[in-house]
Amino acid sequence: MLARTPAESEVFAGNRALGRIALAVTAAAGESRRRKVHETGSLRVRFPNAASRDTLDAVIINTAGGMTGGDRFDVDIAVGDGARLALTTAAAEKVYRSIGPDTEVNVRLDVGSGGMLAWLPQETILFDRVRLKRSIDVDLAPGANLILAEAIVFGRSAMGETVRQGHITDRWRVRVGGKLAFAETLRLDGVIAQQLKRRAIAAGGIAIASVLKFPGDGAVAAGIRDIAHEFAGEVGISTWNELTLARLLAPDGASLHRDLARVLTSLSATPLPRLWLN
Repeated sequence: MLARTPAESEVFAGNRALGRIALAVTAAAGESRRRKVHETGSLRVRFPNAASRDTLDAVIINTAGGMTGGDRFDVDIAVGDGARLALTTAAAEKVYRSIGPDTEVNVRLDVGSGGMLAWLPQETILFDRVRLKRSIDVDLAPGANLILAEAIVFGRSAMGETVRQGHITDRWRVRVGGKLAFAETLRLDGVIAQQLKRRAIAAGGIAIASVLKFPGDGAVAAGIRDIAHEFAGEVGISTWNELTLARLLAPDGASLHRDLARVLTSLSATPLPRLWLN
């Protein structure tokens, strides 16, 4: 690829999408309410149940219509002591090919004592030659509650699309009371389609998800194993140190969506966001 001139670089930077949301939720009189809402760039957050109640629903909207190389999005969510927030996205997020720079997504989640956060974005759909760098940092106070779900679909199989090449780095860090409780980094680089065919990676599947619950225990894991016969793909689950982690693998995005909805319904008494059911 030829190097850009300074003028071309300036035009390229001017056409990149930037967005940031900072949302703080507090508990008052038995209800969860917005304390602070800050929006810049192409990210917006809306609240379907504006008359706040026990659990506040929030929906993130990306008005840019997708993401691509050079875009940067930052999301900061703070759930105060005793407050409850369920957050999703208006649609599956699409990350398109990049001609060089990464698409950057940075998520910071903070949950106070007795607070509950259900982070339930719809799937992230990747396109061929994608470059995605995502980080999710979570700080939980003792006594906090978290359900954290993320799903990735490598190309829309119904449209005949395949992610042949690209680069993906997905970094998760979860701290409880300031101490690191969970850390992992997923990295795929180069010929992604060939890597996904390997049995030790995805065995030919093109849709994956991870769901982390805190606190979690053996009973939580057993509840998911009891419905294993309902899954179209593979679901593995383990629990340790008050964490329960489910891994999902499916042959396509539609199968993953159905399996993920079943897992999330098993994990929480809170109904799935209505957008998940469309």
